[in-house]
Amino acid sequence: MSSTTDLLDSIQLSGSGVTLSELLTGHPDIPRRTAQRLIAKLIESGQVIAQGEGRARRYFGVGTQTGSAISVASADIFPRFIPLSADSQDILGYIDQVPEARKPVAYQRDFLAAYQPNDTYYLSASLRRQLHTMGKTADVDEPAGTYSRAILDRLLIDLSWASSHLEGNTYSRLDTRELIEHGRAARGKAVIETQMILNHKTAIELLVENIDSAEFNRYTLMNLHSALAENLLPNPADEGRIRQHAVDIGKSVYRPLSTPQQIEDALDALLNKANQIRDPFEQSFFMMVHLPYLQPFADINKRTSRLAANLPLFRANLCPLTFLDVPAQAYSRATLGVCEMTRVELLRDLYVWAYERSTQEYLVMKQDLVEPDPLRLAWRDFIKQTIREVVTHPEREPLSGIQRSVEEHVPESEQSSVQALIIEELKRLHEGVLARYGLRPAHYVVWKLVHGH
Repeated sequence: MSSTTDLLDSIQLSGSGVTLSELLTGHPDIPRRTAQRLIAKLIESGQVIAQGEGRARRYFGVGTQTGSAISVASADIFPRFIPLSADSQDILGYIDQVPEARKPVAYQRDFLAAYQPNDTYYLSASLRRQLHTMGKTADVDEPAGTYSRAILDRLLIDLSWASSHLEGNTYSRLDTRELIEHGRAARGKAVIETQMILNHKTAIELLVENIDSAEFNRYTLMNLHSALAENLLPNPADEGRIRQHAVDIGKSVYRPLSTPQQIEDALDALLNKANQIRDPFEQSFFMMVHLPYLQPFADINKRTSRLAANLPLFRANLCPLTFLDVPAQAYSRATLGVCEMTRVELLRDLYVWAYERSTQEYLVMKQDLVEPDPLRLAWRDFIKQTIREVVTHPEREPLSGIQRSVEEHVPESEQSSVQALIIEELKRLHEGVLARYGLRPAHYVVWKLVHGH
């Protein structure tokens, strides 16, 4: 029997795959380099599939039941176009093993405790300089949130779509645009997918509209989660509330904290450290690492962390992190590397790649942006308050109410223009923009019934 046949038989007989070291132990007469060469030929011929990297790399026979299952899984590999460091490859090698081959782990308190803000850095000084160079905008010296407000229309579409896509949402970018801009849900899509997109929109607006007061505290985080979770959790009481029960993470051997008091204490420590971090990118990445690791909510933790990671960037007038074109299999593996190994290198490499991808879109777009209407900008809060007042009091005649409010608060020279802006926005009102005015769907339904809008 040939060496190739011997190796193939051993691989096929192994139900959970076999490593090179295990093969060499079973076939001491075959030199390591010869075994590597023969296995490479078996992979090339399609008889064997490899999964994992480095010493953790395992080989499966395609002809076996297990091999067939792994063949399907092999399509779900970490994309090769995302550059990875040797440390990240090491993490990937471990995470790509079947769950049965990975060691069950619990929440490690030392992981957060060891982090000292502005002394410990997950992102090196050179990486932070690189990110600042990539993300710098012309608004860097303007008041907090200037840039995110200027690009808000595009940001709502891109971040809502990309973040939802990472959760398996099948809306296209065009579908998302139609829903957000015109309130038209895509045909043939599940209601849960439409809800997920709209929740993202509401949550993003929540951050951008409250940029002056939003910080990493319980109020901001819980309301952000509540916006993202609305109508999506089995128990509505879990929206914006600290988790009250144990949870499992799919395809993972990591077990988060299960006691509510422990979760609350860890969350307070996490937020306290996050608020002390001075560099916006380090602060952003810190939230990407520790929120999914803690799992403070019953579900929707990763979505919350992705939007929370943008808050420091919004405040610093840097390009946003939209997660455009980030592959779901890459994101899930990088997060598992943190949860199961308390190692951040794989997520760090993905974060840098994803941010560069985002900035390529937004810096080009910024060059083509039409300057915001200065009158609309100057009276934006008044316009929103007036529309809210009109819609929440449908029994009143809207035009006379608008005119009366304008005459009371706007200088005579600008009254006609401001009134026209309010009427224009009122005509464009739809379900997808209600949060902007502090309105609920019930307000809008009654308004339409009364005024046929």
